[in-house]
Amino acid sequence: MRWKGLWINLALGACGIGLDLLLSGKTAGPAAPLWLVMIFSVLVGAPMAAVRRFPFSVACYLAALLVYTDHIGAFTSNTAQILLCVSIALVGHRSRRRLVPVAILCGTVATALNLADPGMALTPRRWLLSVVVSLLPALVGAYLRGPAGRLPEPDATPDVLLAGGGMALAVLGSWTSWHTSAQPLWLNGLLVIVAGSALGMARRLPALVFAVECLALLAAGQYLAGAASAVLVLVFISVAVFSMRVISWAWTALIYLVAYGLGLSIAVSGAPKDIPLRALVLLIVTITPVSIGRYLHARQVAAASERLRVQQYERLVLTQLRADELAMREHLAREVHDVVAHHVGAIVLRAGAARFAVSDGPAAQALSDIRDTGHQVLEDLRALLAVLRDAEEGPDLLADPGDVIRDSAERISQAGLTVELDVDPATDDAPLVVRASAARIVQEGLTNVLKHAGPGTKVDVTLRMRDGSMAVEIINERPPAERQSLPSSGHGLMGMRERADALGGTLSAGPHGDGGWCLSVTLPCQPSRLAP
Repeated sequence: MRWKGLWINLALGACGIGLDLLLSGKTAGPAAPLWLVMIFSVLVGAPMAAVRRFPFSVACYLAALLVYTDHIGAFTSNTAQILLCVSIALVGHRSRRRLVPVAILCGTVATALNLADPGMALTPRRWLLSVVVSLLPALVGAYLRGPAGRLPEPDATPDVLLAGGGMALAVLGSWTSWHTSAQPLWLNGLLVIVAGSALGMARRLPALVFAVECLALLAAGQYLAGAASAVLVLVFISVAVFSMRVISWAWTALIYLVAYGLGLSIAVSGAPKDIPLRALVLLIVTITPVSIGRYLHARQVAAASERLRVQQYERLVLTQLRADELAMREHLAREVHDVVAHHVGAIVLRAGAARFAVSDGPAAQALSDIRDTGHQVLEDLRALLAVLRDAEEGPDLLADPGDVIRDSAERISQAGLTVELDVDPATDDAPLVVRASAARIVQEGLTNVLKHAGPGTKVDVTLRMRDGSMAVEIINERPPAERQSLPSSGHGLMGMRERADALGGTLSAGPHGDGGWCLSVTLPCQPSRLAP
């Protein structure tokens, strides 16, 4: 970044020297040797290399150089006048605010001396022009410190209408006077067209467009008096747009004063007798665009506030609907808990009573398994209800996933299936969420085998790590005897698929071998592969 800034500074200095050579190089001759022209080019252009860091010092130097070159009649004064405006703009943008009026004063005095003819007094109009030439760059630079906010809507229709309307107004209001000026006809037409079409950027660059319209008004008042009134209307339109787009009242008041001063210079040209009346009328007329702009700004603020209020109301309604939905779900969960807990509790009590009435054997083991399973179901229901009551508390993992898998295989084996469990020790290094999902999938898969294939069926459960993913396979052979499957809602396979999808994995299920069934699940373990 340091070298980048250095190259920009060197480029600015070179551009300043090149600009003076283009403007003053043609004057080289016996009266002004080429070496002298080169020296003056360096004197006026080289300081631009420091204008980004020391704008105020460069502005004062160029103001003094402008006075000196104008006094000796050197063409370098034209370059000094242009670069002085650039340096004043940078003073307004980069320097301390208290230095800006000093830079404007130096620029005004130097410009006035440059505009004054030798041996002639400065007229009020020339003083006004000198003030505007120094003030406008400072305004543009200061405005760039806090530009108007971006337009909320990208629609360019108002910009096109402003450009078309401004061009039509400027052309129709001045085209009959284009031939009355000493300037070429095409140049007068170009001035009017540029001034009118510039309004197309007024909403996006209000300060810059106002400066362009002011310069066009100064040029029209000097060279094309018949177009001054039309261009003055364009200035008022730019004032209205500026008042609408810029919130600061200080900036609006400053723009108002500049527009009023320029309009007054046009209104009193020729020294008419009714100057006070014209000044009063222009004072009122200039207030009108400011009032219109502030009113439109207030309407925009009111419309934005209304849109914000509607959006907040919609969010509040959605939040309330969500809260009602959660309350309803909690109520339903309570009802389900009460119903299921009642029946499961009854089953547990009856299984416990029957267990004491039956001696050892398969029946006693089955009753013990029913009682233990019922206790586990009640504990899970209570945990889920606690989560619903307090949303900030997450569900606790009551057991290690590996223990859950082994416990599920043992319970299913006691129910009649022949379960062969093969778990790779490397699966213990997988993320907890992956291992917990695999445990739930194994539970549901074994339950489905018991439900559809029945006791006596051989089942192979395999958990392996493959390419950074956990592979779960549940393969059951053909049932030993034909039996009718128990009723199924189909939610078991759907729930397993949802678990796999939540982790970015895959699930496949289908026939295997001669009458068997295979359930294969792949769960990625890398965080970058986990689905959101």
